Amino acid sequence: MTSTTAPHTLFIDNRNVPGATGETIAVIDPSTAETFAHIARGTAADIDRAVAAARRASDGAWGRMPAVERGRLLHRWGALVDAHRDELARLESRDTGKPISQARADAGALARYFEFYGGAADKLHGQTIPYQPGYTVLTVREAHGVTGHIIPWNYPMQIFGRSVGAALAAGNACVVKPAEDACLSLLRVAQLAAEAGFPEGALNIVTGLGPEAGQALAEHPGIDHISFTGSTLTGQRVAEAAARHRCPATLELGGKSPQIVFDDADLDAALPVLVNAIVQNCGQTCSAGSRVLIQSGVHDRVLGLLAERFAALRAGPAADDLDLGPLVSRKQLQRVWDYLSVAQTTGLEFAGEGSVVESAPSAGFYQAPVLLDAVSPASRLFQEEVFGPVLVTTRFDDEAEALTLANGTPYGLVAGVWTNDGARQMRLARAIRAGQVFINNYGAGGGVELPFGGVKQSGYGREKGFEALYGFTTLKTIAIRHG
Repeated sequence: MTSTTAPHTLFIDNRNVPGATGETIAVIDPSTAETFAHIARGTAADIDRAVAAARRASDGAWGRMPAVERGRLLHRWGALVDAHRDELARLESRDTGKPISQARADAGALARYFEFYGGAADKLHGQTIPYQPGYTVLTVREAHGVTGHIIPWNYPMQIFGRSVGAALAAGNACVVKPAEDACLSLLRVAQLAAEAGFPEGALNIVTGLGPEAGQALAEHPGIDHISFTGSTLTGQRVAEAAARHRCPATLELGGKSPQIVFDDADLDAALPVLVNAIVQNCGQTCSAGSRVLIQSGVHDRVLGLLAERFAALRAGPAADDLDLGPLVSRKQLQRVWDYLSVAQTTGLEFAGEGSVVESAPSAGFYQAPVLLDAVSPASRLFQEEVFGPVLVTTRFDDEAEALTLANGTPYGLVAGVWTNDGARQMRLARAIRAGQVFINNYGAGGGVELPFGGVKQSGYGREKGFEALYGFTTLKTIAIRHG
């Protein structure tokens, strides 16, 4: 099936405009593998247009707008997003394959980001610094100017909200390059920004391929700061390209996040969270709890209970709103199959497995959730990010071994600890190398207010919360000698 509608265009200067070449990219429904729309295949020339528009906004009306007015615009934008929540959810669900209820929650989170940063815009203060007699020294935070944002396909609305929302609140003008696998919700959100009253050029979106539009954005000399969320390898390339023109970057990259279950854990509280942390969005989440480390005293019980829950999980079309939808693309499905072949060739047996419903179209990109036990710390399945619904479990004996296992990968994004021992909670929270550590919970329901980012190969810089505003500003010191 082919699209019967006009291709989606770029969004520059508050207008829908065609790409410079007129070429398009097919948009595939992961539930059916059918083409249902087309997006513009943006090029370096389109990035040039978008950066120029953003620079005009930064140097003009948008750059001169008082912070309180920027905040009001963000609030209006958030209200429009909330009013169009169902429309946005349908776009993102079909585009990415995520169940419609998950897409609706993402649209709600997007509205919440705009509300949060709308309230924070006029509260980004500087300081005065005690100095020598006869001087008054102060600091002010100023927008970088034009910021670039490369958004992945797994959570387009949420990651757009935490990145672009913070950048706009700080006074930057933005150029956004979404992943070619998931653009439709963001193009609609950009139209709502214009409706909310954002001036021309404050927000610009160029769709296209990573090696073309994405690379052009990363290496563009007119970008003053770039934010990237995606794979570790691509993040390295983005940082290298930006470094050539001394452009700072915020990188939120991959993860292989552990959840540690001790003998004294409240299993009734832990089990649903352990399962949801890997099956949400079909496991295509950088912060997915993809490793469960289980203390020996409760290992067999926890494994059995996990297996029971996995057996009840069902994957199917996004519109059916089951536990899981399809993976986003055939490429991603093949990636998960490649990792599962590693399990088979190394003799790992499935300790639990869900199912794909019989009504799911045979051409769709479906993978039943899989539970693997006794996974060695040396295994690729323990060390590498699968980015699919594959949960691995490993046994440990004591706290020291648990810590070694938790820190024993190249990543450091998120970790969860399940124990009722207060001293152990604090010891592990301090000793685990990760950007976020959750005790007796995981993810805190999204946590718009909670700074998010990683260490090691999980990246650097922080998004979400008030901390993100610091990354999207530069600090200036002003020293006044008055005698």
